[in-house]
Amino acid sequence: MRFVDEATIKVSSGKGGNGCASLRREANVPKGGPDGGDGGKGGDLIFRGSSRLMTLYDFRLKRMYGAKNGQQGMGRDRYGKAADDLIIDLPVGTLVYEVTEEEDGTTHEKLIADLVEDGTAITICEGGRGGRGNLHFKSSTNRTPRYAEPGFPGEEKKIRLELKILADVGLLGLPSAGKSTFISKISAARPKIAAYPFTTLVPNLGVIEDDDYNRMVIADIPGLIEGASEGRGLGITFLKHVERTRFLVHILAVEDLNREDPLDGYEMLNQELREYNAEIAEKTQIKVINKIDTLSDEELEELKATVAATGEKVFFISALRGDGLDELLAEMWHQLSLLEMQPDEIEEN
Repeated sequence: MRFVDEATIKVSSGKGGNGCASLRREANVPKGGPDGGDGGKGGDLIFRGSSRLMTLYDFRLKRMYGAKNGQQGMGRDRYGKAADDLIIDLPVGTLVYEVTEEEDGTTHEKLIADLVEDGTAITICEGGRGGRGNLHFKSSTNRTPRYAEPGFPGEEKKIRLELKILADVGLLGLPSAGKSTFISKISAARPKIAAYPFTTLVPNLGVIEDDDYNRMVIADIPGLIEGASEGRGLGITFLKHVERTRFLVHILAVEDLNREDPLDGYEMLNQELREYNAEIAEKTQIKVINKIDTLSDEELEELKATVAATGEKVFFISALRGDGLDELLAEMWHQLSLLEMQPDEIEEN
């Protein structure tokens, strides 16, 4: 199934059932009077977050969704049945925007829901109320009303859905930095891996567990390039997925290093993050240099010494060979535990 993170659909709730205009007619019961029941309520249309879904692909195939109408009221004081609500599951992390159009053709969007938790349910369109039967309109001056109330219409809305992946960790790096190899080694994710840029065209998610069954969700964000914040390369198509991650692992491949200033390579993507959203650039980053298996022992020691002189903490790994992965994972778990602590717990530590 293709990864799709945006879709526009039309949704509607059900119309309320009409009230019934009925007069009681039974043998030996003169002047029975009105006995028309109320119509049933139309079904609500509800969006619900689901962790089982990872894409909005289905909403590119089907673009119209409507709840059923309420049943019409009946004679003998019988009320119409209310329609069932229509519940539509969306991936956790979906933003729901209501789109309105002006007469001049301009459109406006308003955020009406943010499904950040599994099972969160939001009523988007409320079903119409059922009409009242004629038994409600009996009075001292009108003993036999022959009219009933029609059911009330439901709501119709144009909706734009936007998925921003929720993950604990975002893997950040240039194309072919080795992010896909890394996520494949530490989790059950099986991203496409090859030795050319933009192998990863969609975000991949990996899930790992520690010995205490704590989970960490890792998102492999497709490789970014200079100018990504302006739409170059894969551009802002996937930068938005970095917004929902809790911290970043910034991976730089050995071949992309400036050996005289190894940390310079991180600045380019950090600048792109600042230009896109300054808050993202403030997230905690774990810096990683990958593909150390391509260096000789002397070259690796020289590189480590150069990095150590900067005072920055950098992890050296070979995702392909597995070197340094345990130390990096330990740091990732540590950072996650810090984010989950209360402020007073952090001070104590």
